[in-house]
Amino acid sequence: MARIADLLASGPTFSFEFFPPKNEAGWLSLGRTIAELEHLGPHYVSVTYGAGGSTRTRTADLVSWVKRQTPISPMAHLTCQGHTRAEIRDILIDYRAEGVQNLLALGGDPPADGSEHAVSEYRFSSELVDDIRAFGGFSIGVAAHPEGHPRSPDLVSDRAHLARKLADADFAITQFFFEIDHYLSMMDDLASHGVDKPVIPGIMPVTNLAQVSRMAHMSGAEVPRWLVEKVSKAGDDPEEAVRIGVDIATELCARLLEVGAPGLHFYTLNRSGPTRDLWRQLGLDAPPDAG
Repeated sequence: MARIADLLASGPTFSFEFFPPKNEAGWLSLGRTIAELEHLGPHYVSVTYGAGGSTRTRTADLVSWVKRQTPISPMAHLTCQGHTRAEIRDILIDYRAEGVQNLLALGGDPPADGSEHAVSEYRFSSELVDDIRAFGGFSIGVAAHPEGHPRSPDLVSDRAHLARKLADADFAITQFFFEIDHYLSMMDDLASHGVDKPVIPGIMPVTNLAQVSRMAHMSGAEVPRWLVEKVSKAGDDPEEAVRIGVDIATELCARLLEVGAPGLHFYTLNRSGPTRDLWRQLGLDAPPDAG
């Protein structure tokens, strides 16, 4: 299994994100998706973590399955919401025993009912990064929000907080965005803080406007009017909507690679079709030394 920090040192990385399904049908569907994407040779895949640790077991199960049953290096998401430091240490011990070497340290969201929020011994993801670094043995990533975290009071403080996180982390992966200027502005701001760690753009092809708009609202991203107008031209034709969304994402990805982005991280929503289309349009062959 490869450490993501080492992969990034060798050149651009290309990776996918999945979430742990809730039922058996979802697991079967995800198995097919992973099989359909595996041959593309991603450098790694990431597995999300539910609010307040609500998918802790399912996340670990999926990470373990990817590691044992595929040649792909998995990265486990880990949030500090709803966890004590002792619980986090237990999780780290389990991942070390499993041979997992990559973690994405996140603040996360409390459960919708607030039931586990009181037990959290962390305020910020930077504290989680500190504990993982002290534990040792992991390549650590953090989240970046090109348009600012939705809970940040302003963009200036958001950038300063991201710079502090990246001081101890190895890399960052962004929330999805649709305007390249947001990414370039964030990188300029980080450079002004003396940060030169890799920040990998997160890419979400828009295939369902309502769904992506909801997700964008939660993450602090904007769905620009020009994009809405383009995708809306598909009308009630879902295949045309996918085609338009993939075309838009392809253009963004190509421009990001041209300006030197250290890779691309594709949010798959556990489906392979749009990601495979995007991969093909970008002309990406299986990257060398994948997995």
